[in-house]
Amino acid sequence: MASRWIRPEVYPLMIPIAGAVGLCGMQLIRNITGNPEVRVTKENRAAGVLQNFEEGERYKEHVLRKFVRGKHPEIMPNINKFFSDPK
Repeated sequence: MASRWIRPEVYPLMIPIAGAVGLCGMQLIRNITGNPEVRVTKENRAAGVLQNFEEGERYKEHVLRKFVRGKHPEIMPNINKFFSDPK
């Protein structure tokens, strides 16, 4: 029965689908555990609206954002420089 549904042509499609599911899962876990606006437990929900700017800033300024800050938005900067800079 499994050979009828899982064919060799399907394997290349499983890689991007697994990647997308992994990214969605990572973002879901990141939001549940780190987002200051998401409260899972009953005690935290009872606290109401908190003005905790430190926690929000820490959530917003994550490692990837710090890494790309100040960089040019180019995908392949070496190739762009090779073709665009005059010699």
